[in-house]
Amino acid sequence: MLSVNKNNFQGIGGEAANKDFPSQAWIESLCEKYPCEKELEKILNRKLRRRVSVNFSPVSLETLCDGVGKLLAVQLNEPFEIKNPRWLSGGASKMQMAFDLERRSPQGGATLVPLVLRMEPAASIVETSRLREFQLLAEMKGVVPVPEVFAVDPDGDFFPYPALICGFAKGVTKPSDAESRVSGIGVTFGNQFRDALGRQFVEHLAKIHTYDWRGENLGAFDIPRINSNQGVEWKINLWQRVWEEDAREEIPLLTFVAHWLRKNMPPIDHVSILHGDYRSGNFLFDEESLEITAWLDWEGGHLGDRHDDLAYAAYSSWGCRSEDGKSFLVCGFMPEAEFYERYEKASGLSVDKKRLDYYRIFNGYKMCCIGLATAYRAVAGGKTHQDIALTHATAVCYPILDDLRKTLEAIV
Repeated sequence: MLSVNKNNFQGIGGEAANKDFPSQAWIESLCEKYPCEKELEKILNRKLRRRVSVNFSPVSLETLCDGVGKLLAVQLNEPFEIKNPRWLSGGASKMQMAFDLERRSPQGGATLVPLVLRMEPAASIVETSRLREFQLLAEMKGVVPVPEVFAVDPDGDFFPYPALICGFAKGVTKPSDAESRVSGIGVTFGNQFRDALGRQFVEHLAKIHTYDWRGENLGAFDIPRINSNQGVEWKINLWQRVWEEDAREEIPLLTFVAHWLRKNMPPIDHVSILHGDYRSGNFLFDEESLEITAWLDWEGGHLGDRHDDLAYAAYSSWGCRSEDGKSFLVCGFMPEAEFYERYEKASGLSVDKKRLDYYRIFNGYKMCCIGLATAYRAVAGGKTHQDIALTHATAVCYPILDDLRKTLEAIV
């Protein structure tokens, strides 16, 4: 494991010391230069403050069970016992433990509830808020299939790092006979799955985007003004800041992309809840009933323009070619034109090609910031349990850079 020192990273423009050993003054300058949502600014500031002082070290199941017990003791009013703790694999960002919660009633009966703990490592491939994830999961209950949330530790008071506890959802992410791919990339759904799952894939996205979220349940989210480009400006600021504080080298194409995105920010006509990572690999389904049983990985969810989710779902990295090779299938389900047509019918909202092009470029930029900056730094700094998966994420960003170049050449 590497320790953090000034020789681990290449400096950029004389900022090496600030990147590796962030000063409070530098952190404050980033906040002023790149204003974004308050909760996300808090998360990024926390990441920088613990960059030097916190290295990844293995966390035992006993430590996590102790934290679960203390957190749930605050939440529950009846006796309980934690049983069968075990590690969960999958995902590239969070540490996950499955366990069974035995709840005992005053009458002497007991029920066994399967749960999951999601906790950050010392540094993640993308820094997100457990509080925002908790609030979104609670808000989406009854709208689309999601795990039920039980408790959240937003500041790491009960665990080594911030965490949440949610229900254990049953299902698989890909057909049992499908070729194994990393993180749901390029999953092929055969004809026996494609129609049923594809229909739900579109319908669920429409339900998320048309849900009336206005209320007091999403307090960790800032709300962009309608008919403004405020929301997308927050997101550009967020990812430009991530690049500046994490990147090890300059990539001129990404500098150009950031300027292009800022110059062409589109106004928003309808503020929707966005999943932020809506694609194959992030939902579970039952192979017999062909029902989607849960939508996972809401950590990047926010309030914004529906075209962000639409362009992301249709990104080439997540899909595959049809059996005859004639068309690209969005997340392995349907041709892109059919995907947008079905979405418009299900949601009653229009799909604008110009905004799709914009958010395709935006999502490519975001993925490059994640893979070429944050993922690399987390691995090189010895701060993650997922060093192989994060190194893979860095590698797959180079085809995304090429896609960005081609898309911009066609548009500009």
